[in-house]
Amino acid sequence: MPNQPKTPISRFRIDAELWSAFGEAVPAGTDRSDVLRRFVAYYCQRPGAELPERPPAGAWSTRTE
Repeated sequence: MPNQPKTPISRFRIDAELWSAFGEAVPAGTDRSDVLRRFVAYYCQRPGAELPERPPAGAWSTRTE
């Protein structure tokens, strides 16, 4: 039996440039999925969930491409 993840893959549409900038903004040692899971838990008011810390502005935050 192949290795199966604990949760199903969820897909949504997002502008490619914004997705790329988000990837650059995510802190080192984590990934976009982790930040999104933590935000969704906070947004849904799960017990103990906290809003993920927002990084300081960087080159990725001022793009207009």
